[in-house]
Amino acid sequence: MDDRFITIKEVAINNNCPECYNTNGLHFTFKQKFVETSFYKSLTTETAHELNCKTCETTIYPVNWTDDIDRVFEYQQRAFVPKKASFKLKKTAWIAIAILIGIIAVGIAATVFFN
Repeated sequence: MDDRFITIKEVAINNNCPECYNTNGLHFTFKQKFVETSFYKSLTTETAHELNCKTCETTIYPVNWTDDIDRVFEYQQRAFVPKKASFKLKKTAWIAIAILIGIIAVGIAATVFFN
């Protein structure tokens, strides 16, 4: 099973980086969980966010956020609209379902024919 987060929205903000104090490098990334198995693909409602500085190449954790970054994050989080959750069966799932229906049909036909 392959669980990963896909990027839905990335926003550049003009706040000072708490690490390098640059004003041009901060980016919020909003992601949504994508699950893929051999039988199905699914986009879930689970979301995640991340703040990175492209200048100093570091991840800024919420503990280090300033009040200004918190306010910008709250605004961007309200503006973020995740994609609609979806579920799609793959070809192997459809084949397994067809085989299962075939086995059930043969079982029913055999009980009707031999009784």
